[in-house]
Amino acid sequence: AAERGGQRAPGSPAMAARPKRCLVRRGGGRRQHGLAASCLRELRQKASGVLAIDKAAEPITIVLAEDGTIVDDEDYFRCLPPNTKFVALAKDEKWGGRSPDGGTTWLSDVDEVDSAAEKWKQLARQLKDDLSNIILMSEEDLQVLIDVPHSDLAEELAQSQTKIQALQNTLQQVLDRREEERQSKQLLELYLEALKNEGSILSKVAESETVPGKEMDVVDTGTSSPGTSAKTALSDHLLAVLKGKPAPELCLDSQDLELVVKEDTQALAAALSWDKQKAEALQQACDQELSKRLQQVQTLHSLRSTSKGKKTLPWGDWLSSKRKK
Repeated sequence: AAERGGQRAPGSPAMAARPKRCLVRRGGGRRQHGLAASCLRELRQKASGVLAIDKAAEPITIVLAEDGTIVDDEDYFRCLPPNTKFVALAKDEKWGGRSPDGGTTWLSDVDEVDSAAEKWKQLARQLKDDLSNIILMSEEDLQVLIDVPHSDLAEELAQSQTKIQALQNTLQQVLDRREEERQSKQLLELYLEALKNEGSILSKVAESETVPGKEMDVVDTGTSSPGTSAKTALSDHLLAVLKGKPAPELCLDSQDLELVVKEDTQALAAALSWDKQKAEALQQACDQELSKRLQQVQTLHSLRSTSKGKKTLPWGDWLSSKRKK
């Protein structure tokens, strides 16, 4: 049986409730998500949302991915280091213990460790071929590489751990920059929405004053129910990201961005249950993000071509130039 949280934690005074990054996945699932939480209650709430856990399957249990220790004490949670990996178990789910080779098994999913290892190695090979691929990666892929131990990534890329540390710092900076951009876009959207609402209220007041008792005409814009005849070729996972994430263009990699841009607007609107205008705005945002990334890659390739005819820009120079951008 898994031990209760707090019994394994060393004795220490209560820590200040500051948000820290946690890594969480669903019991039996493969996908890992990064969350910022200042307390165990907040982690449970965010995990339920991002992992799409049914209300009927709550309350969820948070356990350590390392050994299945149940985390149900706030002080114990605060003692855990940043980037601790957790597994969220729904109401009727249980930790599956350890497999015969010593690896952790969640429910019946015995391929998770191998799949995760293959994932980061595939991404690492992309960086080995061309470091500028960092720019084209999704936020999920960036986080996967950040979470890889220095020694493993250094061995895979045939680089020193010092350079790998610099690389992972760069990956974190790219991830942080996208989050800052997302927050800025959200603030701008809220501001524009407030201006729009204020203008609408003033317009209604003015109309009611000039034409007392006149009812407003209802105009059918034809966008309330987008046609459903067209079908999208986008995957369910991609559609879920587009519909559920703020500024989704910042989450996607270049290939997914290109798919969204090329998708039929009417089909995209129908798949997302949006009006056509909102779908067009999403495609424009994806097109702009894709163009920006490709331009950054071209700039780095230009730097590479002028670096004394070398095949690739030296790691230190590349990382330095990336941090300056």
